[in-house]
Amino acid sequence: MTDHLQYGTTAKVFHWLIVALLVAQYTIGWLMPDIHRGMKPGVAMAFHVSIGTTILILIVLRFAWRLTHHVAPESSLPPWQRLSSEAVHWLLYALVLATTITGWLFASFRGWSMEFFFLAPMPMLASENPEAGKLIDGLHQAMEWSLLAVIGIHVAAALAHLFIYRDRIMQRMLPG
Repeated sequence: MTDHLQYGTTAKVFHWLIVALLVAQYTIGWLMPDIHRGMKPGVAMAFHVSIGTTILILIVLRFAWRLTHHVAPESSLPPWQRLSSEAVHWLLYALVLATTITGWLFASFRGWSMEFFFLAPMPMLASENPEAGKLIDGLHQAMEWSLLAVIGIHVAAALAHLFIYRDRIMQRMLPG
């Protein structure tokens, strides 16, 4: 394993594809109606779960890619920025994993038989359990908001590098 100064095409594709799917996911999540006891999931929930599953698959692949394709930290950054950058990136991985898994658990605890984009049945991660479903739903929502906050920090830092520091940090992840 050698370190590179730039992110490669594969890492960039993972990054921007996950970004696009997270935008779609948050949009669907905010626009779909509340699910009450006894309700069956509709089309919006089916897409929400399918997109979440896609994000889960991609983040696991992205994580494996990152472990095997290192990118050298920008040497021009002060140590506190290198450390905070690493912390935010690892937190993003953890929160995306936690958010997607708690969402899948929520669907399982509700007893919903879900299909991946209406093509293939998804396995249940747990048996139907309304009490556990309520608890995991609260955890899923906490993870959603935490992920959104960390994404905000990540975007703010990228914009600071682009407009305030005027260095080439953000360009490392831009296409081209």
